[in-house]
Amino acid sequence: MAKVRLDQLRKVYDGGQVAVAGASFEVADGEMLAVVGPSGCGKSTLLRMVAGLESITSGSLFIGEQLVNQVPARDRDIAMVFQSYALYPHMNVYDNLAFGLRLRGADRGSIDAQVRSAAAMLELDALLARKPRQLSGGQRQRVALGRALVRSPRVFLLDEPLSNLDAKLRLGMRTEIARLHRRLRATMLYVTHDQVEAMTLGQRIVVFNAGEIQQIDTPMNVYNDPANLFVAGFLGSPAMNFFRGTLALDPPRLVCGAADLRLAAPNAGASAKAPAGSEIVVGLRPEDVSVARGADAGDPFAIDATVESVEPVGNEIFVTVQYAGQELVCRIAPQSLPQPGRALRLRYAADRLRYFDARTGARLG
Repeated sequence: MAKVRLDQLRKVYDGGQVAVAGASFEVADGEMLAVVGPSGCGKSTLLRMVAGLESITSGSLFIGEQLVNQVPARDRDIAMVFQSYALYPHMNVYDNLAFGLRLRGADRGSIDAQVRSAAAMLELDALLARKPRQLSGGQRQRVALGRALVRSPRVFLLDEPLSNLDAKLRLGMRTEIARLHRRLRATMLYVTHDQVEAMTLGQRIVVFNAGEIQQIDTPMNVYNDPANLFVAGFLGSPAMNFFRGTLALDPPRLVCGAADLRLAAPNAGASAKAPAGSEIVVGLRPEDVSVARGADAGDPFAIDATVESVEPVGNEIFVTVQYAGQELVCRIAPQSLPQPGRALRLRYAADRLRYFDARTGARLG
């Protein structure tokens, strides 16, 4: 295996469209790094540059210690798994797995050993004689993974490999990919628009938007300490709630809409960079709100809201309420709740609020 290093990698198409604007990061040897972002943000273009399927406008790309900017895709010793399975429909599973090895002139004994080893690892042993049309979506994706696996490349590149699967199959395949990575200790660069895939599979994640890196860190660090408004709003389901208003002090509070939102003392955690009178955005995760239980009428962090909708999903309930002229989504434990249109008293964890500059979106404090 080998590390992958990107140094100010940039892709500009004809007409001046910037798809990737100076990406720099390193995938360590044996690491699975997930690149996550919305559709059209440039993440697949980035992966295709690493694969050699897209030319590099400027910057440097290293696989191991080798500069590979001008190295053809076939000579980079990488294996790529696509969103579309890209299996040969006229070949059975065995031949699909063996095809790449045959192209490289491997001997018959070596091909058979590697194909059967990969098939056993991915539980495809009983399916080797079947054609792709006889397989389920999950089985086809395992064949696509196996075709990359048999080559024992230096780097695996996965471009939204689970997007065509239903929710249950995606869960199963995430588990299989994670297990495969632990077993192989392989270097993997995994691109997805699905935040759950990124956070459950990536040892670190790169949050990407509009061709630019927004933040690189471990999944929980990115979730708990988002660098800006985009990251805060993109990661999390339901998404983080945002309140926009003016920062006031004595006591610290956000003046927004028809009500104030009390902030944690001292100085609201943000006044060092945003003095009183500044316009800021305060973020509150849905799980940091709970139903108030006998809260004192003077509790500064209790609010009276109006229930908009109640969505029970089994082990938790998503409650949408109206407060200060905007919607607030809460994630709470199963319990009896008022019907829509009725009042509900809630309490939020003030020490879990995040503060952002309203103009730039940058994190404050």
